[in-house]
Formats: sequence, C-alpha cells, structure tokens
Amino acid sequence: MKRYGLIGKILGYSFSQDYFRNKFNVLSLKDHAYENFELKEIEQVSLLLEDDSIGGFNVTIPYKEAIIPYLDGLDDVAKAIGAVNTINRTKDGELIGFNTDQIGFRNSLDGFLNVSGSNKSALILGTGGAAKAVEYVLRDMGFDIQYVSRTTKNGAITYDQLDKERINSTDLIINTTPLGTHPNINNCPSIPYEYLTERQHLYDLVYNPEWTKFLKFGQQNSCPVQNGLKMLQLQAEAAWLIWNK
Repeated sequence: MKRYGLIGKILGYSFSQDYFRNKFNVLSLKDHAYENFELKEIEQVSLLLEDDSIGGFNVTIPYKEAIIPYLDGLDDVAKAIGAVNTINRTKDGELIGFNTDQIGFRNSLDGFLNVSGSNKSALILGTGGAAKAVEYVLRDMGFDIQYVSRTTKNGAITYDQLDKERINSTDLIINTTPLGTHPNINNCPSIPYEYLTERQHLYDLVYNPEWTKFLKFGQQNSCPVQNGLKMLQLQAEAAWLIWNK
C-alpha cells in the first residue's frame, strides 16, 4: 500500500483527501491511500514522520513553517520561501520539503490577472506560510508588496492603516488568512471595501465556500475576483509529480 497524507490542525474542511482519493479511483490505483492527520501541536509530527510506510505529505495551516525543523532538507525554492506544503520521502528515507503553493498560485493567475507595467502593487492579507509563497511569486513578477496584519511585525501595516489612497493604488489584494472558511462564512478580512474599484483584483486563497464574503464584497464593487480552488488543484498535481519522480 502506498500511503500519503495531509498534516494540519483542523482538517474537516480540507480539499486534499477527497481530491487524491478521487484521483486514485480514476487512475485505478487501488493500492494507494490518502489520510488526514490532525495534530493539535506540531510536536506530534515526530512520530508520524517516523512511519516510513507513508511516502509523502501535504502540509496546511498552521504548520507550513513549523514543520521545517523536522525535515532532513528543503529544495531551493522552499528554502527561499521559508515555508513547506509538500514533503517527499526519498528512496533513502530522507524527508525533503517542497513548496508547491507557489506553483499553484503562479499558474492560477493565468486568465485572471491582467496587470502590466512597472508599477504593479499588491496587498497580502496575512503573514503565514501561504503568504510567503504568494510573496515569492509576486516579487518574481515585479510587484511591489505590502503585508497587512493585525500587528506591525515584519514590516506589515495594520488593517486600520488601509485608507482610500492605499486601496485605490493597489492592483491585487490577496487574502491568505483562513478568515471566511466554512463554517465561519460570515467572517472576512477587515479592509475598507467601500474604496474598491474595478482596478483591484481580489484573490482569496479560501475555497470553501466558493464565494466568500471577501469575494462578494469585491464583486459588488466591480472587482475581478477568484477563489483558491484552482490554486489548490494545481499545487496538488505538482505534489503528485514530486511523489512520483
């Protein structure tokens, strides 16, 4: 049996298990299994990682950064980003961390983001592991980046510092926080939505529900909007390729 799984804290909402189980059925891979591993604390991961019957993992909130000390190494991109969402167990038994979030995010922008020129700017809401992958992609695309968080740590501004001028001069606003995820569908990042125009593209990494409150506010103000489902699908396929090299 070839086993894979998802490491996270709360996984009832998760996309990965159903996605990979369906993939295994379509490919008639009856000897493949995908499991959810809910861990209350990252320290619990040590015993799980010792189980060499599990060939690979996906990693989700809130452990994409905290998982790194438990691994044997990182590929160059994951090292540059400072966050891991995919782990591969090599033939030698080493656990190597990768970041396929950045692949999924980059490729999911095709057909959605139509911004050119040298003064492209983005607001990244949240400062976790997913935010780091988003930053990596956008900086590579030539965007000026500003983090927004509840505190000013690591150069972030706070939500109450978002005024009309800041919003109107921004091309892309990405929610990398879990705010709005099912079942808390009435939550959303606290930005001044009344200042949004058709210039701002709103991208929500949340995919359950399909239409978050964040995206609905954007749509009401004529913004192009997109949720995180395409990104999730693309990063999952990238993880599958890593596991099957």
